[in-house]
Amino acid sequence: MKESEHEETVRRINELARKAKTEGLSEAEMEERNKLRTKYIQSFKASLRTQLDNIKFVDEDEEKGQG
Repeated sequence: MKESEHEETVRRINELARKAKTEGLSEAEMEERNKLRTKYIQSFKASLRTQLDNIKFVDEDEEKGQG
């Protein structure tokens, strides 16, 4: 998800959350909220997976040049 798309998704989720607390949501808005939440979670998981895949474990002896 691009940064601008991410920001827009978060903005809309927050907007729907505020509306849910104040006046409630229609069926269509609840469906939209659920889809946006799913999209956000999938994006978060993909980002976390990328970070985890890029972690390199280094043995302390190798790091000191003794391995």
